[in-house]
Amino acid sequence: MPSQGTGIAGIFRQSAHPLALFFLYIFRIAAIVVYIMCGWVTDNYVLSTVVVVVLLAMDFWNCRNVSGRTLVGLRFWNQVDEDGDSYWVFESRDPSRPANPVDSKMFWTAVYSFPLLWVALLIVSIVKLNFSYVPIVILSLVFNFANAIGFTYADRDAKQRWANSAVGGWGISGIGGQLVSSAISRSVGKIFS
Repeated sequence: MPSQGTGIAGIFRQSAHPLALFFLYIFRIAAIVVYIMCGWVTDNYVLSTVVVVVLLAMDFWNCRNVSGRTLVGLRFWNQVDEDGDSYWVFESRDPSRPANPVDSKMFWTAVYSFPLLWVALLIVSIVKLNFSYVPIVILSLVFNFANAIGFTYADRDAKQRWANSAVGGWGISGIGGQLVSSAISRSVGKIFS
């Protein structure tokens, strides 16, 4: 088997969904680069804030609705019923179609590492006493931690449902239950016939 290569090109060649992987990283990297460069390129605080917030919103939506579903087969959202009660809904792909290992590794790396980068930028802003940019970093942390927590719970929910369905197939309600029920009814039927 020929080598798939190393580095970024190799990762994209091994990915089942390179476009989704590209956009997952490009929005996140662009938001950080614009945040870091905004003080050097322009003095317009409002423009810098708007560009970073738009990139963060695009990243949040893309990660939650496109990259998460495509790369790891997970999606989540909050739903409100008629009574006004709010609850989380988690979707996951069929366990018989596992995610590409490269896609999965790169997705989880992005979901967990970028919030840490934003925490580092928050610390730098506070140490440099540059408090005007702290709200941008806090907003980025809200978006990034929402995705990290949501996908962690979606993954946990999917694994729990897969385990329950695998065990449930041999439990009382599954095939095992049907076999036991059938054997008992035949035995009881023979006694009373």
